[in-house]
Amino acid sequence: MAREQFDLIVFDWDGTLMDSTAHITRSIQAACRDLGLPVPGDEAASYVIGLGLREALQIAAPTLDPADYPRLVERYRIHYLLKDQQTELFSGVREMLTELRDTGYLLAVATGKSRVGLNRALAEANLTSLFDGTRCADETFSKPHPAMLQELTRELGQDLNRTVMIGDTTHDLQMAANAGAAGVGVAYGAHSSGALAGLAPRFIAPDVAALAGWLREHA
Repeated sequence: MAREQFDLIVFDWDGTLMDSTAHITRSIQAACRDLGLPVPGDEAASYVIGLGLREALQIAAPTLDPADYPRLVERYRIHYLLKDQQTELFSGVREMLTELRDTGYLLAVATGKSRVGLNRALAEANLTSLFDGTRCADETFSKPHPAMLQELTRELGQDLNRTVMIGDTTHDLQMAANAGAAGVGVAYGAHSSGALAGLAPRFIAPDVAALAGWLREHA
């Protein structure tokens, strides 16, 4: 991979590296069902993926009394963890990350997951050592606020102008735009390629192989 534009490559986690979109969607729906709330459809439930959990559930369950958000969060986590072991990395992700790291890029994760959740997922996927920095929604502002990217670049001594954010949602791409970083979308996650295109990313990858190929040629 020839170094052309970027030094730091930041990835979203769910729906970008980990094939967890359907599981998260079902867990949100089940949590709403447990509390007798209107159950959001698949599109509405998947739309909030990538946000911090509290922000996501506020949108998914707009009729819920804010005092009851902790109960909804608890029910979501119960459903998610019941089958968490079923989520796996998308095919080709491990090889792509290893190639990028071996080429000398700095790698990071910016995610709506909690710190506990990301650490568990990284350990289970045996990827912890591949990333130079990570930032979670319970540590700073939720996407699309630029704080995650701003903090990662400061921590790693990098320039936002030489940073690219890769994600499957408009929240990821809007965060990149808000931070002054480049954005690349992936169309195999939570949001459609049409929605991603509205934020004018550098590229929209239909699959991991296409993403790895674009990075090989353009990053």
